[in-house]
Amino acid sequence: MRESTITNLPGYDSATLDQEFARLERQVDEERVMLRTDEAREAFRVHWLGRKQGKLKAISDAWVKGAPSDRKGAVGQRFNELKTKIEAAIVVAQINPLLARMSPEEKAVFTGSAQQMLAEKLKEQQQAKKLDITLPGTSQRTGVEHPLVKTMAEIVSVFQRMGYSVGLGPEVESDFYNFESLNFPPNHPARDTQDTLVVGDQEKKPLRERLLMRTHTSPVQIRSMLEQDPPLRLIIPGKVHRNDAADATHSPVFHQVEGLCVDTNITFSDLKGTLDNAMKAFFGSAVKTRFFPSFFPFTEPSADVQISCIFCGGKGCRKCKQSGWIELLGCGMVDPNVFGAVNQRRIELGREPVYDTRRISGFAFGMGVDRITMMKYGISDIGLLYSGDMRFLEQFA
Repeated sequence: MRESTITNLPGYDSATLDQEFARLERQVDEERVMLRTDEAREAFRVHWLGRKQGKLKAISDAWVKGAPSDRKGAVGQRFNELKTKIEAAIVVAQINPLLARMSPEEKAVFTGSAQQMLAEKLKEQQQAKKLDITLPGTSQRTGVEHPLVKTMAEIVSVFQRMGYSVGLGPEVESDFYNFESLNFPPNHPARDTQDTLVVGDQEKKPLRERLLMRTHTSPVQIRSMLEQDPPLRLIIPGKVHRNDAADATHSPVFHQVEGLCVDTNITFSDLKGTLDNAMKAFFGSAVKTRFFPSFFPFTEPSADVQISCIFCGGKGCRKCKQSGWIELLGCGMVDPNVFGAVNQRRIELGREPVYDTRRISGFAFGMGVDRITMMKYGISDIGLLYSGDMRFLEQFA
């Protein structure tokens, strides 16, 4: 092997570069024929590609780094071609013993694959040579929030301005957190309205420990009350799952925003005032709200909330079915049985049962983000929100 010392170039014109790099390539060709043993191949690799004293390192230091700024591209191109030639010589030297042991048929297949890879490599190098670095770069398009994410963030921000904290929890829940603690006893008819997807092979577990995809974000309310003492003011956004057939207005995957307020002397009037203020903040100061009796297992009393139609101002139109009102969410006062389940669980976990219904009360509410998004943006099919169709999503860019 020759020494790794490199003298400075006499010049950086194209003729001098061609001459000097051609001389180095001849050296590579002369040495590659001697690479018959593992020791010779390793010595060749260290001589040319050694990280500290290799010849290419010396060439890079003396020629590439020392080149004038207007000639660095020309020197770098020839340097890369020389490096590729050296690496190819090492690969070929390693392959030759393998080829000698192959049958003619195996050698033909192997050689064909190698030639294809070489052709692709040469094509990449040719395309790189055509790159004009003086042209302006291709700008990256900045993404935007999905309409669902944007709507959910706007709803959450309304309640954050009212002093609510954001609560989050897992999408895979146990039966206890999703149903039992929320006053859905086993075999209760209300469970049928929230049929969900369950994790398989759990028949041997007690019912309360079996895992399922949460049907609402209410389990986060229970987890929060277990971890924190009152008062609580939480707004809980998230994805939920139900075993529903997909159609224009239903999806097995959708999003909810729920709220929970627990403190002393919380009344239904506080609930009405909170939701009326939130609806005005989100839909505009002209919107009105009204409450109708309803039923939810985890609240008592419970109510459905309607807002005056945001499309016709309450006059009656096709979207509100000529009623002037749109049903938007459900709410109610937290059922004492829910506080009881939380206290019992806190005792099981070795914590003090602080949710005494004689002095603690609270309200909860929940709304579907998908439905509000469809109303806000005039979307007629919920499936569009989950299709990933760029033609649809680009409308919101």
